[in-house]
Amino acid sequence: MTLLPDGFTVRVRDDVRLLRTPEGGLSLVGGSPLRSMRLAPAAAGRVVDRRVQVRDAATDLVARRLLDGNLADPDDLTPVDPAELTVVVPAHDRPEHLDRCLAALVARDGLNVIVVDDASRDPAAVAEVVRRHGATLLALADNRGPAGARNAGLARVTTPYVAFVDSDVSADSAMLAQLAGQLADPRVALAGPLVRGHTDKVRPSWFERHDVAASSLSLGARACSVRPGAAVGWLPSACLVARTTTMREVGGFAADLRVGEDVDLVWRLVEAGHVVRYQPDLEALHEVRGTIRGWLGRKLVYGSGGAELGRRHGDAIAPAVLSPAMAAAGAAILACRWWSAPAALASLVWGSRVVSEALPDIPGRRGLASRLAGRGLGWSLRQESALLLRHWWPLTLIACLFSRTVRRMVLAALVVDAAVAARESDLRPTTLLGRRLDDLAYGAGLWLGAARARSVRCLTPRLVRRAAPDFRKIVSNFRMMN
Repeated sequence: MTLLPDGFTVRVRDDVRLLRTPEGGLSLVGGSPLRSMRLAPAAAGRVVDRRVQVRDAATDLVARRLLDGNLADPDDLTPVDPAELTVVVPAHDRPEHLDRCLAALVARDGLNVIVVDDASRDPAAVAEVVRRHGATLLALADNRGPAGARNAGLARVTTPYVAFVDSDVSADSAMLAQLAGQLADPRVALAGPLVRGHTDKVRPSWFERHDVAASSLSLGARACSVRPGAAVGWLPSACLVARTTTMREVGGFAADLRVGEDVDLVWRLVEAGHVVRYQPDLEALHEVRGTIRGWLGRKLVYGSGGAELGRRHGDAIAPAVLSPAMAAAGAAILACRWWSAPAALASLVWGSRVVSEALPDIPGRRGLASRLAGRGLGWSLRQESALLLRHWWPLTLIACLFSRTVRRMVLAALVVDAAVAARESDLRPTTLLGRRLDDLAYGAGLWLGAARARSVRCLTPRLVRRAAPDFRKIVSNFRMMN
């Protein structure tokens, strides 16, 4: 196993609870998926001020386990030399976007930039922009789509690291070098920043303002080891940095995919045993769509890729992951009936008991178990609301015509969604309208893709029945010799 570099430091996340065990060990509760990890006394001694610095095989093992559990993040990584990084920019017309993209990228000397013209209708305009910024042009005779264009550029890369930046994205060269620092961990094959919506318009329309505030490419402020089931399950291909050799080993992007190629890449890397990191402290700016038709059309296209991803990756595409008990409790709450409160309370009591039995014998175990059970029920309620309003809305609409209970569930789901919106961004009427239109477009695309593939896998929640599945909890006894 390849060791982390000497001096590599990880820091336990602020949202992870550290609790001393009676035998002098350490119990960590948190992460994504949520888990409890027990460190034996010898291992606990390596955690100093919530940090672990790699100095030998023992500290390397502790750091790896914390990173793998999303209990800790890398700390104070050094940017790579820009001369070791090549940026591949796929382009198809839109020279004005490409101009802004290259202006940000070539601001630092030593950064290699390859622009792949994916058979533009006006190649001369693209070539002029590339020439003006001193980048390298690779012109394709046939349109291969974003994935194929990136692969064509990847074949020309000679540096250890490669970045993929879309032509409608502004990514500072210094940021990319810093993002590539995530690859100091030899297991990390791919890393991505926060991709934030952006517009230069003085008076943007309401949907553009909504997309700036709540872009579907913005995956939150929580750093994460990316994989299905974690807080961040994929990364957008709008801006990525990768290890060149690893990208070639896995065959690059799936060239036959015109949508979802970024999700597919991340999941293939994870399935192959590699690590993918999300670093929201670093940002790239993505130009929002300038027309409502273009905005909603893109959402529909995103949804249409779900069925093919389900065919390739199975249950990883599931729109929700629920236990039967928590699914029933969430549905009961949404139904707003007289028995809803007793059903939810019974579920919480059951969940608290299961979690308490799984946690180590630490002070305040029962109270902690109750809080974790409440989080599990809340997350189930949020997922089921999304199913009604987003993934299943065609069925929901039909059911509302015949069922008063379903109509009550939809109203309750709207309240839950408004609470989520208030937590994630400013709650305005345009925010709620934007979320509804987003859901309608994405859900329509999801059903369209399912109909074409004749498969409902991308619409089917995954039910888990192992111990405490609602909290996706893993309890590991971590034993370590001095």
